[in-house]
Amino acid sequence: MRNSILAASATAAIAQAASLDQVCTAAHVRNSLPENGTYLFYPSSVTANAVYNTSVSGQTFFPDSTFNYCNVTFAYGHAGKDDRVLQEYWLPSPSNFKNRWMSTGGGGFAINSGSNSLPGGIIYGAAAGITDAGFGDFTTNYDTVSLYANGTLDYDALYMFGYKGIRELTVIGREFTANFFDTKEKVYTYYQGCSEGGRDGWSQVQRFSDAFDGAIIGAPAIRYGQQQANHLFANVVEQTLDYYPPPCELQKIVNETIAFCDPLDGKTDGVIARSDLCQIHFDLNSTIGKPYHCDATQASSLGFGFGSKRKRQIMGSTSYEPEQNGTVSAQGVELVRTILNGLHDSEGRRAYINYQIGASFEDASTTYNTNTGAWELDIASTGGEWIARFINLVEASNLDTLANVTYDTVKEWMIQGWYMYEDVLQTTNPDLSAFRGGGGKILTVHGEQDDSIPTGSSVHFYESVRKTMYPKQSYNNSVAAMNDWYRLYLVPGAAHCSTNTLQANGPIGNFTFVLGCSSNHHARGEERAYAHVRV
Repeated sequence: MRNSILAASATAAIAQAASLDQVCTAAHVRNSLPENGTYLFYPSSVTANAVYNTSVSGQTFFPDSTFNYCNVTFAYGHAGKDDRVLQEYWLPSPSNFKNRWMSTGGGGFAINSGSNSLPGGIIYGAAAGITDAGFGDFTTNYDTVSLYANGTLDYDALYMFGYKGIRELTVIGREFTANFFDTKEKVYTYYQGCSEGGRDGWSQVQRFSDAFDGAIIGAPAIRYGQQQANHLFANVVEQTLDYYPPPCELQKIVNETIAFCDPLDGKTDGVIARSDLCQIHFDLNSTIGKPYHCDATQASSLGFGFGSKRKRQIMGSTSYEPEQNGTVSAQGVELVRTILNGLHDSEGRRAYINYQIGASFEDASTTYNTNTGAWELDIASTGGEWIARFINLVEASNLDTLANVTYDTVKEWMIQGWYMYEDVLQTTNPDLSAFRGGGGKILTVHGEQDDSIPTGSSVHFYESVRKTMYPKQSYNNSVAAMNDWYRLYLVPGAAHCSTNTLQANGPIGNFTFVLGCSSNHHARGEERAYAHVRV
């Protein structure tokens, strides 16, 4: 039971506060913790610090800004369990509070993105938060706690990662926010996340009618079993064709693709705005014999997306890349064509979609062996760790080899991962009737040149929702009905949750959606993104 004197004092302070100092105290935070028998809060864990004149700039999902906030952390557990879950909140000054709460997610195997996403709430008058899902601290990723020492899955950790952690962040966060600001009005609840953070958002929308009033979801990893295994597809193509290209050769093919396809929309601006026409009209064979040159570097990456898939170095290899001179080979073009065609099994049946033409080939990155002077296979660890740790249940961050792995093997891994994690990580339930009925709105974005999660994944999900929820309506009528509450925007030239160095004029760098409403910040980029809807 809250201390009534402390509550009255805090309420008065909020009403009269000229700064955060009067409300951003551990005592007020403790007094604002929800009274809920499901969660056991640890008062001694509470911290509260006022932070002034914080500046952010150059971000993808929110504009440049300077702001003040109250930084709060506390821990809680679950009745009947000996556990401890940490949450962190950024709360705006009372005068800037707009009756909004925003939950945020993570990326890769991280349940949160640290403080990177929190400004996207507080700039717009929302309290925003992250969770560690009980993994130990905010920097501990799920993969490091997924297995017990005996090689079995920690199902508590799995389900916290899958959807429970974000659900609890939302439920606790909005109640705590209402208490902190002593408001009896509705606290509108929002979400923002990309990649794994995008899947986090869909995990709530598909399960809970009251999840959010609005969700901003980017490039979601919703087909988890297929998606993770798909990162190994390019490596298996290299192994099958016995060709391991110099990174500069692949980069040349991508650059030639962009140069040809850029003007297909009637405007030459360095961006592929018509991927569909590019797929039809660009002849990959036209790149054969084109010269390429890359200076020596100390890094090995073709990707410009969210996070690195390169962890493992083979014996004798190094991150050093020598100067590269050559011409595009027929083998290199065959490799690229096979990758772009997507995974097919030995009977020619499509097993999964792949990245769109014009995307970089991060999964196909090779490593330079200084002992042999040759480019060699470099197993993409995003896929390799998934197979090792989550399919084979071995404590490892990558596979040691892809010996005897075929296209059929990759397909089998996809099916196995789907079956093993269907109820928690596969996040593709198309019946969103409950969420729609609760008045929720969804804006989703996906870069057309995403090199980590195929753009088609979001398109296929949109279509499955449309067909499931409007089965008797025409295409145009069903799309119009969907537009009232769920929209998908494919962003020309954009990579994975980020700008794209190869198509620097792409609009995602100045494309801002926040808290259910489009911002008028950088309107030109916004209009451009709207103009290229693909469904």
